[in-house]
Amino acid sequence: MIDFKKFSSYSKAGPRYTSYPTAPEFKESFNDDSYINELKNLDKSRDLSLYFHLPFCRSACYFCGCNVVYTSKEDKKDRYIKYLKKELDLISKYLDCSKNVTQLHFGGGTPTFFSPAQIDEISIMIKSYFKNFDKNAEISCEIDPRFFEKSHMEVLAKNGFNRISFGVQDFDLKVQEAIHRVQSFEETKHAIELARSFNIESINIDLIYGLPYQSFESFCKTLDLTLSLDADRLALFNYAHVPWMKKSMRKIDETTLPSAETKLQILKYSIDFFTTHGYKMIGMDHFAKPNDELFLAIEKGELHRNFQGYTTKGGCDLIGIGLTSISQGENFYAQNFKEMSEYEHSLDNNKLPIHRGIKLNSDDLIRHAVIMELMANFKLNIPHIEEKFNIKFSEYFKSELAELKVFEDDNLLKISQNSIEVNETGSMLIRNIAMPFDSYLKKIPEDKRKFSKTV
Repeated sequence: MIDFKKFSSYSKAGPRYTSYPTAPEFKESFNDDSYINELKNLDKSRDLSLYFHLPFCRSACYFCGCNVVYTSKEDKKDRYIKYLKKELDLISKYLDCSKNVTQLHFGGGTPTFFSPAQIDEISIMIKSYFKNFDKNAEISCEIDPRFFEKSHMEVLAKNGFNRISFGVQDFDLKVQEAIHRVQSFEETKHAIELARSFNIESINIDLIYGLPYQSFESFCKTLDLTLSLDADRLALFNYAHVPWMKKSMRKIDETTLPSAETKLQILKYSIDFFTTHGYKMIGMDHFAKPNDELFLAIEKGELHRNFQGYTTKGGCDLIGIGLTSISQGENFYAQNFKEMSEYEHSLDNNKLPIHRGIKLNSDDLIRHAVIMELMANFKLNIPHIEEKFNIKFSEYFKSELAELKVFEDDNLLKISQNSIEVNETGSMLIRNIAMPFDSYLKKIPEDKRKFSKTV
């Protein structure tokens, strides 16, 4: 029996570790010249993963932490496509675009807020630069069921999209009204059935717990409805309430947010619910059917984590295109400008729109490997880390292992000479367990950390 009240005390500001070092550590001294140098020196044997940010939405969803531009004007979207082409023209001068592409992802915003003709134009444009898509490439798109017609699906199918992720968040009307996103179950079901009719290989549903007016009882109803949709994958995200970063979140009444104790109850029940009904837990917030490649990867300890979430494509260089997109190589991160005016100005001056980034040092690389393996697989192969980086783990991480003792005492993990193994209860606190290995976080007083709560 889990003592939810006790474990709710672990709720504190902490990173989600989609990267390490985390985005606050990116510096403007890493500029377009820095990025060009990295692109020219990418390992020729590594495949490419492409991310395109399509930032437009008609109106704000108050829970959303993405970089979004609100508009109803078609000409803004047409203009953006022209700038995507400018960025591709520039990047193709420094990046070997003949490399094998194993992933392409459209994120947003709302990618299907673009018209079918615009999505077709973008897709054709991409393949005019990147001609070598792997025959088993994962080509995916995020979808808001409220902006999804058959004509969208026809264009996505025509261009080889084989994975679709539907944003749901919660089916409770009171919750939907509070987050300014009313979306009926019937609307979502119709969208998923449409995708199925085009033989989409993998359908994902995104849910969020921790939203205003959510209760344990109300979320159980959402889980029942979600299960009936028979998705191949499910994502269950902890709502990141960061009103100091996202003005739209200030419209949420914080007194209506569920407590940390309630959120842990929801999370524990959700894990049990999905695993009882044929799904396997993947990483800290994903679930997949047992025949899914993500589950097969975690069985082998080969699951990876990047800005596109959990993936089997670990040996790739991620190239981000578009407003605020982040690129990731073996030893660097580079992020585009967040403001459209700066993004366009840079490209108008024939400069890649890099706002900031970071070059990883040797300590960063070691800690990155440790944190990402824990986040992805809930266990760490210590001899593998020692061999890869030529360190003695117990000496290099002496203070970190001491910090982990409290988690071991609370029966959340086991530490041995060869491994750190996080159990099912500990997996709900995996961000907390990864935090001791974050050397940058140690330099920030706890009351000054600008991250969402871990619970």
